Amino acid sequence: MATPQPGIFAQGTRSHRHLEFDLRPGMAPAALLAALQPLRQPSTTAGGVNIVLGFGPTAWRTLAPQHAPADVADFPVLAGAPATQHDVWVWCHGTGDDVLLDVTRAVVALLAPVATVALEVAGFVYHDGRDLTGFIDGTENPALEAAYEVATIADGAGAGGAFAITQRWVHDLEAFNALPVAQQEAVVGRTKPDSVQLDDDVRPPTSHVTRMVIEEDGEELAIYRRSVPYGTVGEHGLHFVAFSAQPDRFTKMLRRMFGADDGVRDRLTEFSVPVTGAYWFVPSLEALGAALG
Repeated sequence: MATPQPGIFAQGTRSHRHLEFDLRPGMAPAALLAALQPLRQPSTTAGGVNIVLGFGPTAWRTLAPQHAPADVADFPVLAGAPATQHDVWVWCHGTGDDVLLDVTRAVVALLAPVATVALEVAGFVYHDGRDLTGFIDGTENPALEAAYEVATIADGAGAGGAFAITQRWVHDLEAFNALPVAQQEAVVGRTKPDSVQLDDDVRPPTSHVTRMVIEEDGEELAIYRRSVPYGTVGEHGLHFVAFSAQPDRFTKMLRRMFGADDGVRDRLTEFSVPVTGAYWFVPSLEALGAALG
């Protein structure tokens, strides 16, 4: 049985860094694989930092076609959700900024001969797991045992691997905080103090919860979220990170959020705007080891 990268599920880490890389022009796949060899077993470093290694779908199909699921694809074209697909994604998370910075600097140095940094996001856990809006994030996340089933491919090509999405959202907290709490709760679809879902007859059709609940064959589509707040006083928001065994779940949720099919837009998009968007394939430890040699 293939083994998912353990950092996907590692809990209790409050400091996060996300790095996205572009391959240098003309760089051969073999050169990237050689540079990544020290990360062939990305689990937990001696300093307690978890490392997760993902690849842009096109890049992974080129590097390891035998381990690429048929439905692996780049971020879609969708009005309101910019696509900023890159080639390699490294997610490092641990308990302290100091060791985490050392590890991410080492990763950048490792890849410098073959790739350039296209995006870096430093995230953190905010209070008791809240978004900067003050609402608890990830309330509907599956329990850890169920998360493996939700997030990773059970069998076939890519078994043990996971599809992932990353988006950097920029919040307009001034506008959101100007709303009375009751109106904020109507936007989100949950109570602010304790994240209780509003009743169907109270929750607006434009609420975030309403737009994100998608049922197929009587089952609600689930994803495994690992998002973190980020930012400075001047610019801040949520780095949305999620995993799924089926990549079309991300696309369906995005289309619902931006009203692509029915014209009903998630009202949360009035107060937060995505500025990046990418899909990734996060291979199993066995597939990663085979590709890197």
